[in-house]
Amino acid sequence: MTICVTATSGSLDAPIDPRFGRCAYFVIVDPDTMKFEAVPNQAAGAMGGAGIQAGQTIANKGVEAVISGNFGPNAYQTLAAAGIKMVSGAYGTVREAVEMYKRGKLGVTGGATVAAHAGAGAGMGGGGGMGTGMGGGRGMGRGGGMGMGRGMFGMQPTQSIPPVAPSTSTSTSTSTSTQPVDQRIQGLERQMEDLGEEIKKIKRMLEDLKG
Repeated sequence: MTICVTATSGSLDAPIDPRFGRCAYFVIVDPDTMKFEAVPNQAAGAMGGAGIQAGQTIANKGVEAVISGNFGPNAYQTLAAAGIKMVSGAYGTVREAVEMYKRGKLGVTGGATVAAHAGAGAGMGGGGGMGTGMGGGRGMGRGGGMGMGRGMFGMQPTQSIPPVAPSTSTSTSTSTSTQPVDQRIQGLERQMEDLGEEIKKIKRMLEDLKG
C-alpha cells in the first residue's frame, strides 16, 4: 500500500500543502517502511484544470490514498474515478499525517471539500424604450434588460439586471408644445374633466367605506 501526501517540499518532514491541485510536491510513502518518493507537481502553475492534471499524475503512480488539506470538485471526480481514497483536513508534516492515518485519526472524505476556483466570466444586457404624446398628453414607455454572468476565480456570479417596469405616466408629452394653443387648452380641459371624475369616484368609495 502507498499513500500520497501533498507537501510544500519533497521530504517526510515537509509541512503539508493544503492545496491538492496546486501543491508543490506529492510525497508518495510506503506506510510500513516509510520509504518515499518525492514527485514535483507539474500542474501547480497550470492556468486551469490543475485538479484534473494532478489527479491523473497520482492515479498513474498507483497510490491507494491521498492525504491533503482540501479537494476541489475536479480533483475529487478524477481521484474517485481511479478508486483512490481521499483524506482531507490533515495538518503538520508528511510524517505526522501518515502516522495519524495509520492510527485511524484521519477520515476519508465523501465529496469535494472546497468549491471550484476557476471559471469564465461573461455578461450582456440590453434595453429599450419608446414614448408617444398627443392631445392633452398621453405617454407610454417600456424597456427591458437582462444580464447574466459567471464569476472568475471563486468570485460570486453577478446578478442579473432587473427588467424595467412599464411606465404608467400620464404626464403631458413634450411633443404637445408644437401644437396650436387652442388644441393644448382643449387637451388640458379634458384632463381636468377626467381628474374630476376620478376624484368623484374616490369620494364615493370613501363614503361607502365610512358607511
